Amino acid sequence: MRLTKVSAIAINGLALLVVLGTAYQALPQDAAAPYPKLAPIEQYLMTDQGAEIALARSAAPESISRDAEILVLGRHGFESAVKGKSGFVCLVERSWTSTADPDFWNPKVRTPICWNAAAARSVLLRNIKRTDLILAGRTKDQVDEAIFAAVDKNELPAVEPGAMCYMMSKQGYGGDTVEHWPSHLMFYFSQTDPAIWGANLPGSPIIAISDTREHVTTFVIAVQRWSDGTEYREGSGAEHHH
Repeated sequence: MRLTKVSAIAINGLALLVVLGTAYQALPQDAAAPYPKLAPIEQYLMTDQGAEIALARSAAPESISRDAEILVLGRHGFESAVKGKSGFVCLVERSWTSTADPDFWNPKVRTPICWNAAAARSVLLRNIKRTDLILAGRTKDQVDEAIFAAVDKNELPAVEPGAMCYMMSKQGYGGDTVEHWPSHLMFYFSQTDPAIWGANLPGSPIIAISDTREHVTTFVIAVQRWSDGTEYREGSGAEHHH
């Protein structure tokens, strides 16, 4: 089944949009951006830790997420709420690591993600550092430059071979730009040629984005089921109207 709804995936908070299906419609550039800066921290936090844990686990099938470590967002960054046994780490991303620019500061964004051990030891550390800097009051540009510098100096590790994540949650909120993404998997490589997977070619189900500043290439593959086993149908996630 083809995905036809407008859906975008932003990777590493750099507003690199991946379009699954059709053209992405940019929001009108209003003089007043709806989310011009960091809102009060409370607006990004979830008051019910049990609900945040359950939402994080929804990123992957239960057979995977049940043994994962679960991180929840606190006032000063992500904290471990449940110890894991498998090396997988699940959390609910906030806007600054998961959305397009118009939603960068949108406090309503909640995107569940489950990283495998290789990604948790490499890619996830970039997201955690980004979150720490954002909560410390840095601007988007300052955070980007700090991440690029840390990658260049090897203060943040290169992408580990085999790094990947699950984003198969039927729940969550992707932002005003794209309310809900299709169920998908992402595979991370140190910067590489998308052609090695046949990505971005006509008829290929694989989309790739290369981030030259963070030296990472991400391959994205849509899948046909949500993490709860139900079939992905257009509009079968959270309200999905475009």
